Amino acid sequence: MDYATLLQLLDSTLRLATPLLLACLAGLYSERSGVFDIGLEGKMLVAAMCAGAVAFYTGNAWVGALAGIAGSMVFALIHGVTSITFRGNQLIAGVALNFLASGMTVLVAQYLFGQGGRTPPLTGEARFNPIDLPFADALKDVPVVGGFYHEVISGHSILVYAAFGIVALTWWVLYRTRYGLRLRAVGENPAAVDTAGVSVVGLRFSAVMVTGVLCGLAGAYMATALQAGFGKEMTAGRGYIALAALIFAKWRPVAAMWACLLFGFFQALATRPDIVERIVQVKVPVSFIEALPYILTVLVLAGFVGKAIPPRAGGEPYVKER
Repeated sequence: MDYATLLQLLDSTLRLATPLLLACLAGLYSERSGVFDIGLEGKMLVAAMCAGAVAFYTGNAWVGALAGIAGSMVFALIHGVTSITFRGNQLIAGVALNFLASGMTVLVAQYLFGQGGRTPPLTGEARFNPIDLPFADALKDVPVVGGFYHEVISGHSILVYAAFGIVALTWWVLYRTRYGLRLRAVGENPAAVDTAGVSVVGLRFSAVMVTGVLCGLAGAYMATALQAGFGKEMTAGRGYIALAALIFAKWRPVAAMWACLLFGFFQALATRPDIVERIVQVKVPVSFIEALPYILTVLVLAGFVGKAIPPRAGGEPYVKER
């Protein structure tokens, strides 16, 4: 594989890893607070549909992104009320939201546009267009570094750069702020947090709503940047892959970024079967290459990457002692 091909592969990796990264960070906030969220897939799907539809009607990608965040936060609020207020089973609530989103998004899109559950193609300002970073063209002829900067770092939409910025922000919030300390504590020992006079319910709701915001960005990115509109089941299991990456990263933000880049790399490989065949010198079925990200997901969830210990209070509703 020559250097130019490697740069193209890495460029695709960043694009494909972005929705995984945003969803993974979303799950990190929720699960660190003790609320397991299987419903990342559903929130992303609703966000993608809302973002695609509103961006088409308004011709503005930013308005579409806000609509996607709003749609995702509604689902996050439902999950929070079910899991925190009414102390329902968190996993079942998440799965139910996924099924609801799967059917509802297609139904609404078909009602609005009559195109088989899709939105019309987005063009112009209705999409987040690539941004050329400073000096990208001037440096592209510089050996190694210039090509990497021009082909891989530059030329992405603003949401790609925002996603990696949110990694640093999440690390700072979790490990350098009082809110982050309380968030980590409530996922480990909510009774101790309650004894200190901090609202367990309030903390968990705040984490769930942050999850809604980040899933909204992930869905909006898919509909208005990665692709040109919403399509049926366009998330294609990315919510579950994000959960696998979160387990792989052991609920740490920087490790989550590297895990999502790994999954994104496998997804990028799936789009270039010719590269795989050149590496292994054997003709590989395209279907097998496309299945690689999901095979890796199964291996991660099966525990082949080492023991990952979730927050101790995860999945358990908190009942305040009287």
